[in-house]
Amino acid sequence: MELPQNLDSKFRFILVAARRARQLQAGAKPLVQTPSKRMTRVAQQEVGAGLVPIEFVGLSAMEKTQKKKTGK
Repeated sequence: MELPQNLDSKFRFILVAARRARQLQAGAKPLVQTPSKRMTRVAQQEVGAGLVPIEFVGLSAMEKTQKKKTGK
């Protein structure tokens, strides 16, 4: 598997594709034409083609989110 230019690891690729697959299952329109009916495969193709925007969240933003969730 070749990684797109904007991804640094296979792990991040899988995380992004999994999130996109959830969006597709919830009713989002596919960004690629494919014969596959499996949303996970469609999501992998979209991420591989660089069609899914990726935002890298810094640690401080993640900490703020955790504080909101825990109330601390």
